[in-house]
Amino acid sequence: MVAAVDELVSGALDGLGAAGVCLGAAAVCLVGRRGQGVRRARLLLAGGEVLDAGPSDWRRVAGTLRRVRGRLRAEGWALVAGLVLAVLGSSVLPLVAGAGGVPLLRRMRLAQEARRARELRGGAVIALCGALAGEVRAGRQPGEALLRAAHDSGGLGAAQSAVLAAARFGGDVPGALASAARQPGADGLSGLAACWRVAVDQGAGLAAGLDRLEAALRAERDQRADLRAQLAGARSTVVMLAGLPVLGLLLGAAMGADPLHVLLHTGAGFGCLAVGGVLEGAGMWWAARIVRGAEAG
Repeated sequence: MVAAVDELVSGALDGLGAAGVCLGAAAVCLVGRRGQGVRRARLLLAGGEVLDAGPSDWRRVAGTLRRVRGRLRAEGWALVAGLVLAVLGSSVLPLVAGAGGVPLLRRMRLAQEARRARELRGGAVIALCGALAGEVRAGRQPGEALLRAAHDSGGLGAAQSAVLAAARFGGDVPGALASAARQPGADGLSGLAACWRVAVDQGAGLAAGLDRLEAALRAERDQRADLRAQLAGARSTVVMLAGLPVLGLLLGAAMGADPLHVLLHTGAGFGCLAVGGVLEGAGMWWAARIVRGAEAG
């Protein structure tokens, strides 16, 4: 569930961070332009020349905001959002809620990073199979071909030194490949170990087996990518529905109703906030469960 929820929330968090960065850059840009105009006016009235002030203020501010946004993780933006709401609503509850969401968002971010690492390692394994097949067809021995292909593709990951040592000194290469397949995303190495064992024991063609293995792994990866693309619409709908309460707060503030004061400083408002938060979390969990079930199927 965490991996699916991570994908659903990451888009909303990135959009929130980008919006905050843009608003901050616009505000500081206006202030910087006014200050720059005042300095130029003073220089002109004093009879001096307007010198080039170097890079404009908005570029420096934009660069600073980009660096800050790059360093802040998803959990950091949760604290920033909680602090802003705490100041606007004159209550410490949003800050406490933002701090409470830090472990959950951190777990989601780590799960997303692990998923991306698995996908990258899976692609490297596919590249390893293709490169190894090409080296074998070029006339090289399997051990030498594995040495060259592993250095070019990096598909063995952290187990590369052990596998290459087994290939160089006549060790148990299939066993080393099977051990390397325990890495997340490196399941294809177990198929490579089977191809190697069949080729050595029965004299079968290693290149032909590697071609079939590469085709199977590539088809599986393409199937996962196609399924993820088909579920993108559902994820976008869930994110949009999850953002409707924020839109309601903005509309209430625009109408002068002061929804933050009602939610944070009245009993009825606090009860509505608690019930709404529980329902929002339950809805996100249920939608993520549906998406995850579709991916597993």
